Amino acid sequence: QVQLVETGGGLVQPGGSLRLSCAASGSIFSLYGMGWYRQAPGKQRELVATISRRGTTHHAVPVRGRFTISRDNAKNTVYLQMNSLNPEDTANYLCYADVQVSESGTSKTYWGQGTQVTVSS
Repeated sequence: QVQLVETGGGLVQPGGSLRLSCAASGSIFSLYGMGWYRQAPGKQRELVATISRRGTTHHAVPVRGRFTISRDNAKNTVYLQMNSLNPEDTANYLCYADVQVSESGTSKTYWGQGTQVTVSS
């Protein structure tokens, strides 16, 4: 029904930058909140940032001032610009989207498969 595909992960040196993208496709009647979580090995999944349909954003304290979430509603895509990366940012980054698939339906949360970000020298 709905697919989310993340791109942009990779290996970067401390202090470097990456830009993640997550494109939603499929049976989308309306797209509401979108955002990013991350999960490092042996740790719980943690919220990174969220953005509402109208562009209201929230960034978790550990990334505030370094990461910026944005979205392009015409492309059903959410972005995460990550600057000043450090090894503690190493994780699998997953995007989600709250999607209404039909006019009469309710919204449901869909998840991407994740993209790996590794920060290492």
